[in-house]
Amino acid sequence: MSVLVLELRQGDVLLINGARIRFVTKARIELAGRARFLFGKQIMTPEEADSPARLIYLAIQSAYVGADEERSMGMEAARQLTAEFKAATTSVLARDILDSMLACAEADDCYAALKLARRIVRHEDAVLGRTQPDAKPPAQRAARAVPPVSAAAPRAWSAVNGTLRMPVSA
Repeated sequence: MSVLVLELRQGDVLLINGARIRFVTKARIELAGRARFLFGKQIMTPEEADSPARLIYLAIQSAYVGADEERSMGMEAARQLTAEFKAATTSVLARDILDSMLACAEADDCYAALKLARRIVRHEDAVLGRTQPDAKPPAQRAARAVPPVSAAAPRAWSAVNGTLRMPVSA
């Protein structure tokens, strides 16, 4: 069995199988066995999901590292957001990447889907003229107008522990 060794600094966050772990001190851990995890810059917070592509990333993230009950909701959100993004874009390359991303997610290869979702985020940034999010103060990032994905769906979701939650139907 192979073992993955992760070195995490004080303040780093690790999402593993739906649990958010914040490191108080520098740590070196060995991960033996299969686990769904993200750490560091791979994790997108709900506050950073301020555009259609970032909402797709957050939905795939929820499908990957969310708790068991959150995974299906994350996939449902990813399907809906992907369809809306594909309908709104004129880029054939973006549509192809989105198709591949969704196929990976449907095949339970969400880590590969997240890599493709990051490409869509970079594509969207280039189209919107956004620079790297870390390059601007949060106030300036929030001031940029970003077209909504849809009028109702994303606003109805709430984010808990870095995962996307869709409302329960009555």
